[in-house]
Amino acid sequence: MYLKAVILAGGFATRLRPLSCSRPKALFPIVNKPLLQWIFEGLAANEITEVILAVNALTQFHIKQQKPPKCGLKIKYAIDPPKTPLGTAGAIKITEKIAKYEEPFIVLNGDIFTEVNYKQLMDTHVKTGALATIALHKVEDPSRYGVAELEKGNRIKNFIEKPTKEQAPTNLINAGIYVLDPKIFNYIPIDRQCSIEREIFPALAKEHKLFGHINEGLWMDIGTPIEYLRTNKIILDKLKEKNNLKTPKNLEIKKPVAIDKKVTIGEKTIIGPYTVLGKNVTIGDRVQIHNSIIFPDTKIGDNTKINGAIIGENAIIGKNVQINNGCIIADQAKIKDNINLTNEFAVCPAKEVSETILKRNVIC
Repeated sequence: MYLKAVILAGGFATRLRPLSCSRPKALFPIVNKPLLQWIFEGLAANEITEVILAVNALTQFHIKQQKPPKCGLKIKYAIDPPKTPLGTAGAIKITEKIAKYEEPFIVLNGDIFTEVNYKQLMDTHVKTGALATIALHKVEDPSRYGVAELEKGNRIKNFIEKPTKEQAPTNLINAGIYVLDPKIFNYIPIDRQCSIEREIFPALAKEHKLFGHINEGLWMDIGTPIEYLRTNKIILDKLKEKNNLKTPKNLEIKKPVAIDKKVTIGEKTIIGPYTVLGKNVTIGDRVQIHNSIIFPDTKIGDNTKINGAIIGENAIIGKNVQINNGCIIADQAKIKDNINLTNEFAVCPAKEVSETILKRNVIC
């Protein structure tokens, strides 16, 4: 079977702003590797041969600029119309002519980190004769997701998109991964916005053609800064046994950490735990960085402390700066010397902060 997959990556990642002002969510680094590369690796390991990226034109530009490894996959693009975004089902619809599906195919959201077994998911779909099969995952609070109520044989009796916690019939949520039969295109209207979660899945459930497959493996949504940091922490824990960093004199590394190529670190500096340093990062003397992600090419001055923050690409952080929990400093921003930022402070791309601000704020 020649297996194909569609990656839905046309969203604007509004909850990850201001970091997403200058990159799509699919290119956010997870332990110094773009999320899209992690997805490609997972698909290739499960015998997928062709991937269609359903994206907007700007996301296509960013992906082609960054050139994440294709992992042996054949890559094609389906571009969402700029003036009339077509929604999740509409985005799948425009891949129909490009991919020319003859067999069931996989669809997944481009903002999730998962170790789902795509072959098992496909086997479940084929055995049940479903028109659509949804990978399901158990969570504590299902209110942010589509929720499935299963009946005998894992047929989905009811599918509700983002119910309140009290109204959710189960804690089994749509994991954003599906197997679809090509007949699905008969259900998706042409040239109008259509949501597969709000329109197509509920209709299929009523027709008894929607099935579920419970995923017990790793699954994480990186849709918010907290979730993004948490995902990196979990992956750091998984990789820490393989991390054999040699610590230079006068430098303390508290594992787990991930340090990319050509990183320069000054004396008496403490890195970690749960810290990711991107390529070409430069760090001064007596710096402390904990529970944080530092994107590539950023410079951090002497005596600076960063804890629980995300620092974007090519940012400049001055000397004697303190950046605390929940702060986000976007690409090419500049924080001058002797500044204290706290309480989920955010700085938009290429902006400068020249005074201490101790209340929650956004500098744009």
